[in-house]
Amino acid sequence: MNRTLFLDRDGIINVDHGYVYKPQEFEFVDGIFEVCRYAQELGLQIIVITNQSGIARGMYSEQDFLKLSEWMKAEFIKEQVIITDVYFCPHHPTKGLDAYKIACDCRKPKPGMILSAAKKHNIDLKQSIFIGDKTSDMTAAQDAGIHNRILVSGKYSDDGAIWAHRIEDIKQAIAYID
Repeated sequence: MNRTLFLDRDGIINVDHGYVYKPQEFEFVDGIFEVCRYAQELGLQIIVITNQSGIARGMYSEQDFLKLSEWMKAEFIKEQVIITDVYFCPHHPTKGLDAYKIACDCRKPKPGMILSAAKKHNIDLKQSIFIGDKTSDMTAAQDAGIHNRILVSGKYSDDGAIWAHRIEDIKQAIAYID
């Protein structure tokens, strides 16, 4: 079975400027490439798990998102990092348009995207790691059975109810990746 470093996208891979879907708006978080290279050296594959309610809200299309994801993966390759896969939820339970306005099993804090990735990529979730910046990321990881959860705190509210390593800077994640 494969060990995986799961990453949220907005706020972890890129600076969260809100509904980013164009390369010129995409600003990599300082230290993300180092963290990913370190994880890869330890034999972990990297998978992105991201809510993308901008699709549901009609701000950009699934095709826009997929195009940006391919660009992002190519940028990681330039940094000697391979992203194995990208999972995204285009839904929103209350603010979506048409077919996107649903309460689904894939939108974090539900674990659907993680469980789908685990099935497709033969992942040992108990030996995997999730890095996110919201408690919804930690809830999804916990409910999927991921024990090693890393929360880059500070931007969003955190009542401390979910266990996670709490760090202030993505570079500090290296201390918790084994």
